[in-house]
Amino acid sequence: MRRLLPAMLLVLLGGGPFLGADDRALNLPIGDPARRDKTIPLVLDGITDTAAGAVVTPKDLAARLDGVRLLFVGESHTDMDFHRVQLRVLQELHRRGRQVLVGLEMYPVEAQSWLDRWTLEPGMTETSFLEESHWYRSWGYHWNYYRDIFLFARQSEIRMFGVNVPRDVVQAVRKEGFAGLSPEQKALLPERVDTDSAEHQQLFRAFFGDEDSLHGNLPEPMFQGLFRAQCTWDAAMGWNAVRALETHGDEGAIMVVLVGSGHVAYGLGAERQARRWFDGKTASLIPVPVADETHDERVDVVQASYADFVWGLPPVTDPLYPTLGVSTPETKSGEHYKVIMVSPESVARAAGFEVGDELVAMDGVAIDDRETTNRLMAEKRWGDSATYTILRDGKELTLTAYFRRHPPEPAAPAASAPGHPTGDGE
Repeated sequence: MRRLLPAMLLVLLGGGPFLGADDRALNLPIGDPARRDKTIPLVLDGITDTAAGAVVTPKDLAARLDGVRLLFVGESHTDMDFHRVQLRVLQELHRRGRQVLVGLEMYPVEAQSWLDRWTLEPGMTETSFLEESHWYRSWGYHWNYYRDIFLFARQSEIRMFGVNVPRDVVQAVRKEGFAGLSPEQKALLPERVDTDSAEHQQLFRAFFGDEDSLHGNLPEPMFQGLFRAQCTWDAAMGWNAVRALETHGDEGAIMVVLVGSGHVAYGLGAERQARRWFDGKTASLIPVPVADETHDERVDVVQASYADFVWGLPPVTDPLYPTLGVSTPETKSGEHYKVIMVSPESVARAAGFEVGDELVAMDGVAIDDRETTNRLMAEKRWGDSATYTILRDGKELTLTAYFRRHPPEPAAPAASAPGHPTGDGE
């Protein structure tokens, strides 16, 4: 399946958010002891209860979640089918009469006032919300991936809560450990973050492939820093979700946390951390595409311990909205963003971007912060182009990026059986 890891490493190094778990993590003998040695079939458009083995409907799913107070729903941020699943889950729980609360990886807790305004002020426009809440700084992925979820929450008077923490907190833990946090940063985290799970380490290592030049063969100190940061991220989101549920939810309320699948897989991420402060019933749901059209790889089974519920999705395709295909770390004010990776077969690769290039401007607009870059990219559609001004070895250059997708490779012709030619007739 499509490799989703680059964003994980890059956010912990200072880049964009983690997308989700990929095929390397689907069949590991870890997690719930009762299920970790079993596999279950992946059914397109079916929801499999991995404990019971039953394939159920969305309405059935809501009924099976009676008594669950904390539900983690995984996502791949740029796959629209994942977000349709999340919306359907919220709709069915709401129809069942539950008080539904939504926890968002997309926003830190400091953005709560804007989320409250979105829900409570019907006259607030989408444009105002995106600008004033700094959507393209907090998250960066196209608003339209999440728009229907936000509109449904507003229409249904469902409260939404930011459960993330500022990126600098996670980076500080990665670089210096918990002792390096300031008192203000420590106040944003639970008293203790559990970094002792050997199974979580095994899962985290599975995300890294030796064939990936940026990820493979990480030095152990770097790996441990990344893992420590990931645990911090998980713990903060679990802790903030529990606090919002206990403060704002009634006895039958359910907090649905929308978060990258890698934070949900095998119950080892945010859910495991949350159980340290919450003794109510928790559950997980992860959508899984049945194939990746790019590589024509089918996914027929997943480990039963991967999630409590697995929802089979259509094959992975290109993102709905174009991306450039470069990765950059965070910078200090006044510094240019420097390219640290150019994805293979990407728009950036075709345009001539190289590692080490410094981004100066896009379509004549100075690139002075990540929010500006993400906002400009959100205006692009497949078929468009953009002109970039870059610095390479101290010299200013202009590159033109054409946002065009690669057509899928044609399938190999099926071999005909002896005596049965593949013609159109006699």
